[in-house]
Amino acid sequence: MSVSLIQKYNVPGPRYTSYPTVPYWEEDLFSVEKWKQTFLKSFEESNTTEGISLYVHLPFCESMCTFCGCNKRITKNHEVENPYITAVLKEWNLYCDLFPNKPIIKEIHLGGGTPTFFSPTNLETLINGIFERAVKAKEHEFSFEGHPNNTTRSHLQKLYDLGFRRVSFGVQDYSEKVQTAIHRIQPFHNVAKVTFWAKEIGYTSIGHDLIFGLPFQTLEDVIDTIDKTKSLLPDRLAFYSYAHVPWIKGNGQRGFKGEDVPKDDAKRKLYEEGKKRLAANNYHEIGMDHFALETDSMFESFQEGKLHRNFMGYTSSKTQLMIGLGVSSISDSWYSFAQNEKTIEDYYKRLESNELPVFRGHILTEEDLIIRKHILNLMCQFETSWENDNQFFNELPDIIHQLHEMEVDGLITITDKSIKVTEKGKPFVRNLCMAFDLRLKRNAPQTELFSMTV
Repeated sequence: MSVSLIQKYNVPGPRYTSYPTVPYWEEDLFSVEKWKQTFLKSFEESNTTEGISLYVHLPFCESMCTFCGCNKRITKNHEVENPYITAVLKEWNLYCDLFPNKPIIKEIHLGGGTPTFFSPTNLETLINGIFERAVKAKEHEFSFEGHPNNTTRSHLQKLYDLGFRRVSFGVQDYSEKVQTAIHRIQPFHNVAKVTFWAKEIGYTSIGHDLIFGLPFQTLEDVIDTIDKTKSLLPDRLAFYSYAHVPWIKGNGQRGFKGEDVPKDDAKRKLYEEGKKRLAANNYHEIGMDHFALETDSMFESFQEGKLHRNFMGYTSSKTQLMIGLGVSSISDSWYSFAQNEKTIEDYYKRLESNELPVFRGHILTEEDLIIRKHILNLMCQFETSWENDNQFFNELPDIIHQLHEMEVDGLITITDKSIKVTEKGKPFVRNLCMAFDLRLKRNAPQTELFSMTV
């Protein structure tokens, strides 16, 4: 990868788990009543044809990992489990009281925090409680995030028995120096153990999450991590760029200096070498930052043009309605977004008043819906088009003109009705999406807001 291209396109930018991105939500035009209207509309349009998705945020962790940007509560007190499960099920029942008929659940994802902080018994209580008022879709996909240090065989077996077939383990990097810096001491043996358990039990999609650009991380570290990963042969991989944003994450990212973090060309070399080694081991690049073997459902979904991206990340299939349960979770009705209270105390307080614990959101405009579709296309398929009139918008000719430089640099190809990302351009998909981001263009941030795109 050309150093000049990295220097040219390495700018602060959103990660686009949504459009509009959260800083550009029009919160003053949002209300919980409007949110209820949009999710009921979406439910009635899609429940019987594709079902709905649930994201459940389980925020507790026993220790702080300094690379993490998730909403979490650090505690070793496991007495917090029962009250939290009770609260999440109360929130779910508030939604079920509004549905005109039983929801058909196609996807569930347990995220965190550390979902495996919770005991297998409490996770069973959670899932069974959800299905007291819902039914499983025939082709459901249930997944969870497991911490290799505390995921037990009982966790894996219990969740498998409840219908879970996909698990992702946070690996990050196997270097002891890097692990010490990010406060995530995690021997290879622990990752191997839970990976083999999952295979033995029968999980059909096992994922490992790797990160490049971590403090003190070298090219040798990345090579060693990928070589070790190859020996375990997970079905899919996330190979994320570390987002160094201490102005957002506070003291968690101040345990090392800025100069300890690889930047620009040095950081890109970590990605390029990692990507090359993943390709040599038959991992195919799927969307942005993700790789999968041909046997994994994510690869099949990408090939069939069904890959989707939302607040859960990339998913193998799309549901129009995704409800986020738990503190800070974000729900998506396609027509609007709604985020829950960010502190556990405020979350509990709203539920004690029998209210949905939503504190902010955004109602998408017609323009938002068009731009969102283009950004999803670019993120999920590396191309977008405006062959249909409903995908055209007034600013599109100006955007095409502005993208001429990316075309000259060999990052994209432009036709009369489409844009396609080249192999050379895949690392710069976020930059391409920024060109379509009308809200960002109209109101560029005046302070540090986003991590770097490269």
